[in-house]
Amino acid sequence: MNEKIDTHRNLIKNHLLKEIERLKRELKKKKKYGLVWEEKPEEVVEMCKEKLPVLKEIKNKEIITDKNKPVNLLIEGDNYHALSVLNYTHAKKVDVIYIDPPYNTGNKDFIFNDHYVDKEDAYRHSKWLAFMAKRLQLAKNLLKDTGVIFISIDDNEMAQLKLLMDNPDLFGENNFVSTLIWEKVRIRKNSALYFTSNYDFILCVARKKKQNEKDSGWTRELIDREDTGNYKNPDNDPNGPWLATSITANHFYDVDYKITKPNGVVLSKPKNASWRYSWGTLQEFIKQNRIIWGKGNSYPKVKRYLKDVKEGLVPKSIFDFFTFGGNPDGANELKELFGGNKVFENPKPTKLIKSLIKIGTKNKKSVILDFFAGTGTTAHSVLQLNKEDGGNRQFILCTDNQDNNGGGLKIAEDICYPRIKKVIDGYKNSKGEKVEGLGGNLKYFKTDFVNYDEPTDRNKIKLTEQATEMLCVKEGTFKSLIDNKRFKIFKNSNHYTGIIWDQAAIPAFKKAIKNIKGKFSVYIFSLGDETFDDEFKDVKQKVQLSPIPEAILRVHRRIFK
Repeated sequence: MNEKIDTHRNLIKNHLLKEIERLKRELKKKKKYGLVWEEKPEEVVEMCKEKLPVLKEIKNKEIITDKNKPVNLLIEGDNYHALSVLNYTHAKKVDVIYIDPPYNTGNKDFIFNDHYVDKEDAYRHSKWLAFMAKRLQLAKNLLKDTGVIFISIDDNEMAQLKLLMDNPDLFGENNFVSTLIWEKVRIRKNSALYFTSNYDFILCVARKKKQNEKDSGWTRELIDREDTGNYKNPDNDPNGPWLATSITANHFYDVDYKITKPNGVVLSKPKNASWRYSWGTLQEFIKQNRIIWGKGNSYPKVKRYLKDVKEGLVPKSIFDFFTFGGNPDGANELKELFGGNKVFENPKPTKLIKSLIKIGTKNKKSVILDFFAGTGTTAHSVLQLNKEDGGNRQFILCTDNQDNNGGGLKIAEDICYPRIKKVIDGYKNSKGEKVEGLGGNLKYFKTDFVNYDEPTDRNKIKLTEQATEMLCVKEGTFKSLIDNKRFKIFKNSNHYTGIIWDQAAIPAFKKAIKNIKGKFSVYIFSLGDETFDDEFKDVKQKVQLSPIPEAILRVHRRIFK
């Protein structure tokens, strides 16, 4: 009997030892450094297990001023649902993301599961991290490899956000670019207990940071120069405006020579300084008539031409109040749009967002996303940039429609949308003066849902019926060309989208597009995953085929797995 017990104990012991070894091996595989938080279920995420997000257009909020310009998007709803839809419509299409998420200060600025998160909540940081991680993962999928994200934040969550972004499952620390410091106010508060808090952080992280000249990925662009007004051309130099710059430097370069001025004065290298240029470079400047000799024994100066410097400046990591705007600028911009009334607390200034967009990309046809859109500063900034340089940038904004901190105004309907409309169409400022509109186009969507608890044929049909507007958003084709019960055709200036509900209508569809010049993205309803290549082989150069709803479901399965 004792022998059987000992044998049994040995078996258990051996089993436990093997299990310990297995766990040790597993632990070695796990990362040894990172951020850990208590995962908190979120209702808007859980509902996607049975309902799939789609988009529904609010037709009476459409704004069209130029049919040849891109259509901008404002999506009202929880940004998790909006980002889920964009993962299908805009995967790897976004150049720059800017977001101003809740700072989680505990002062009614962060809502989780329909409740404000209090400062004393033991899970305050965990809730915020769970909330942000899900949205940042979806946002990452939208960025091009040359894309970048800028995130405004303050001391409350800066440390957590940096570690979250460093997570290899998100962006990874190799793609961290810089922590920018934005001076949001200039006033010193002598009532402050410790320090006057006059800054916010802006975390800059690339989708894929360019490591060297041969590497592909994101690299920063230059910011505009502010000193170009100092360049003049009093001597009508054919090279254009110039600025006189010193020929000496406080740095000690290894160059030593004497200069003989046209008036015969011989100048040696100044004490405690150095010549800025080599002897050979100086001779080139003399030949080019770039030297301003000056009178007496004064040191000459060198012309720096505006044409050589106007590309811009390398941005510093400290964004000063005057160059990039501050909280008062953002507040004043919003007041002017709303007749002098204060409708939102501390909106960001357009100066700041415009600078970030220009640092983020030089592509004037770029796509800019803001999924914590608030008052719509990002939209305002994009429209201003397009007006200034003739660009065709497109913005996509996502915002909820919650009450603005109990102020009685809904953020999407009463603040964000009216601001965009005023900026596009024009408005009267607080003095009653007419301000000319910047022009542009806008489509307003709300997130909606299709019940989809299981992949039945009936549910697939329901999803397909609700997917039309999503497909138009994906293709950027909003003008209806043909609309019947069997198929639809939409277009923009150079592209077409076809949606075929009935496979038997394929011949009729092909006949309808026969004499239309241009490329077609064609979506065909299929309960399976058929692409119908054989039916379109005679026009295969003209069409790109996708089965629906399977093309949509593949994305949803990846997101909601």
